[in-house]
Amino acid sequence: MTPRYKFEARVLIEGRENIFLRPEAEKSMTDRGTIDAETVTSQVQLILSRELAREVIKELELTESPEFNAALKEFSPLSVLRTIGILKDPMSMTLEERVLAAYYDRLTAFALDKSRVISIEFQSADPELAARGANLIAEKYLSLQQVAKQDQARSAGVWLSGELEKLRSKVSEAEAKVEDYRAKSNLFIGSNNTSLVNQQLTELSSQVSAARAQKADTEARARQIREALRSGQSLDSSDVANSELIRRLSEQRVTLRAQLAEQSSTLLPQHPRIKEMRAQIADFDQQIRAEGDRLVRSLESEARVAGNRLETLTANLDQFKRQTASTSDQDVQLRALEREAKSQRDLFESYLAKYRDATARDSIAAAPADARIISRAVVTNVPYFPKKMPIMLIAAFGTFCLAAAFVVTAALLGGDSNRQARRKTDPDPEAPYAPVPVRQRLYPAPATGCLPRRPCRKRSHRRPSRPPRLRRLRRRLRHCPA
Repeated sequence: MTPRYKFEARVLIEGRENIFLRPEAEKSMTDRGTIDAETVTSQVQLILSRELAREVIKELELTESPEFNAALKEFSPLSVLRTIGILKDPMSMTLEERVLAAYYDRLTAFALDKSRVISIEFQSADPELAARGANLIAEKYLSLQQVAKQDQARSAGVWLSGELEKLRSKVSEAEAKVEDYRAKSNLFIGSNNTSLVNQQLTELSSQVSAARAQKADTEARARQIREALRSGQSLDSSDVANSELIRRLSEQRVTLRAQLAEQSSTLLPQHPRIKEMRAQIADFDQQIRAEGDRLVRSLESEARVAGNRLETLTANLDQFKRQTASTSDQDVQLRALEREAKSQRDLFESYLAKYRDATARDSIAAAPADARIISRAVVTNVPYFPKKMPIMLIAAFGTFCLAAAFVVTAALLGGDSNRQARRKTDPDPEAPYAPVPVRQRLYPAPATGCLPRRPCRKRSHRRPSRPPRLRRLRRRLRHCPA
């Protein structure tokens, strides 16, 4: 029997996509898809596909090997069985069918239990061919996956390029509609991507608030200074402190009061110098009050200006509010057109990113296979078939069974004829025994009382069957020690 060698290569199914080649929005994703038992089984069928088999047959040149191409074999006794139709004649098939049939007879691919590992076994009479075949099938399987991914990326790029042209025209049309409607309805866009009317309305609202606060502040300061002047209290307002004239008059008044205090220690209250200094201090107080009145009038005038400005801003605000209310329908229509244009642009940008990703993968061949080889076949000189010891044991057991069956069958088939022949030769057990003649003894009887052995003579005729007593006597004579 021609020995055959079988070698194994193992492939691990896993997702091997490079994270650096993903789009930016998908780089944070870690789980790119689960691999279940159905996926592994599908990959086994891909290994057994005819497309992969044709590539392996072409690479290994199996059509020129007599082991795979039966047309190259010499005459075999099995050819007679093929000629009469008992066995299938390989010559009735085409060359590709013959080689594929022999290829699949020697190829075994299966998934290991409770794992994502696929075992690829290939056997041949040539050990180098068997190991090379197992490794080549695994390599062609990975390259077939890569080619399929590249073809998928290429077809996706072709489809996306056509869709991008359509989306580009749709985006241009949607944005043109938005601009035309904005120009017709006078809804222009200001800063911060808001309409000009809304922006002006916001600015007027802030100005009204500022004018109202300024008016209230001015009126409060004027009221505080007037009450201080009316009650004769000191002017401690910030406006008074910021006045240069009041500051100078206050300093001079403080100086005169210091001199008055100094002179009062030596002069009487009616002294002309004391009176003069008191008159000067009163004059300074009068000037300070006059300056305070002037500040009050100034603050009141600012308050009136702020009030007038507030009224103007309020009127403008009301006008813009009415304008905004009148253009609300137009604004709603404009926002609808803007949403449509934005959705079209977002779709266009997403398709554009996918198109760039697909073209990049196609150009740099960055489509890794979803599997990798974890074990390669190594050439050894230990044949897989035939297994001598099991074959010998099975052959011996089969021979024993056939021999036992033959013996049992022969015994069962020949039992009746033997029984009939025995009945013909055996005497009737009920008939009386015939007298046996006493033969002359050739030797004298020994003293032990045993009968002497008679010499063994060959007889040509068959002895008649003896009674049981004679058989027992003959047995005693045969075992007698004399």
